[in-house]
Amino acid sequence: MIRKPDEMEQEVRERMRGGNGVVEISHIFRQDELGGGARLFARLRLPAGASIGFHRHEGEAEVFYILSGRGLVDDDGTKREVTAGDAVLTGGGAGHAIEALGDEPLEMVAVILTYR
Repeated sequence: MIRKPDEMEQEVRERMRGGNGVVEISHIFRQDELGGGARLFARLRLPAGASIGFHRHEGEAEVFYILSGRGLVDDDGTKREVTAGDAVLTGGGAGHAIEALGDEPLEMVAVILTYR
């Protein structure tokens, strides 16, 4: 299956998981297209100052792969700055949050894998 960017489902979430601002989501493939083992494969864009609030991943893991911009990740209580090329893995009941830093948007790919 090949999907062009203009064919991807677009979504905007305000105050995602209790965060600030809006998160723009481009669903690369939908859950029903991914088959078992995954529930999200999307490109996320957080404008400057936007964030995804702290939340836990029970029975699943989430990967963030940073494409551009700068962010601050709370990885289950450990806070670190991330930039292009960095990756974050959260699962097994741990939680995380992410915030766009600076004047540029933070762009990343997010994948949620479900445990079998």
